[in-house]
Amino acid sequence: MAKDLAGALAAGERAAFHGRPAAGVEPLRLAVEIAAAQGLPAEGAAAGWLLGVCLASAGRYGGALDVLDPLVAGDDSAESRVLAALASATVASVHRQLGRHSVAQGYDERALSGSGGAGEAGFDAYLGLAADAVGLGDHPTASARLAEATALAEGRSEWWRQRVRLGWVRAEVALLEEQPDAAVAAAHEAVDLAEHSGAPRHVAKGLLFLGVGQLEAGRPDEAAAALRRAGLLAESLGTLPLLWPVRAVLGALLATDRPEDSARALDSARGAVTAIADDLPEALRADWLGRPDVEALLQVG
Repeated sequence: MAKDLAGALAAGERAAFHGRPAAGVEPLRLAVEIAAAQGLPAEGAAAGWLLGVCLASAGRYGGALDVLDPLVAGDDSAESRVLAALASATVASVHRQLGRHSVAQGYDERALSGSGGAGEAGFDAYLGLAADAVGLGDHPTASARLAEATALAEGRSEWWRQRVRLGWVRAEVALLEEQPDAAVAAAHEAVDLAEHSGAPRHVAKGLLFLGVGQLEAGRPDEAAAALRRAGLLAESLGTLPLLWPVRAVLGALLATDRPEDSARALDSARGAVTAIADDLPEALRADWLGRPDVEALLQVG
């Protein structure tokens, strides 16, 4: 049975970070059940966190919050506090994707407190706070939190996932500073590292930032190519949170010169937005559909 637990955890982790996230849902649900049956709370919490990551990456935000919210409380053990901090940072990411940056900030601050600003959980908290600040238009805080996350990742060559995500947020901060060439450089590095690490979901997100940076830098043809590739990857992986912004930006970019391609891209974006809404509880669904860019996308149709 312990072998089954290890296998289920390994399969779930592969799906979360190296494959199609939805493929990790059933193995991780099994891992949670096995851990509960064997009285292994730490393993159960780890499986629950990975399950939340898989669900969130697939755009099943309601399901992700159902799994993660109980983990946020944790208990008094050091291992539980770390997992609670990881869960808090992942909940923050869900709210950030829904456009609820102030709510996300609260969860990231909780993750920072629980982690003591150390290790992977501390990194996730600092980087999440930087991304929250970008969403709130707070450049000084974004830069300061990004610097703290960068310092934690120094000398940790094994932290490929963290270093890829640093590239995403560096690109976001550069765009906030109206420095698109710096955003393009950061996104390129993130894409290259994600490809080297065999992480297609991370490649797709890096390509989204790359395309937006290229668009802002006045390089629309390069942007269209990056966004097309990102869209194909996101679609093949079933990652709705990536699919909708990629196709929305691509649709807007193609509107004048290629109206039929634009219409298909926008239809795809609207389909992803609607599918995300279908998994949300009513209060969050209203916030999601009222997010300005989402509302504008739906009105176009």
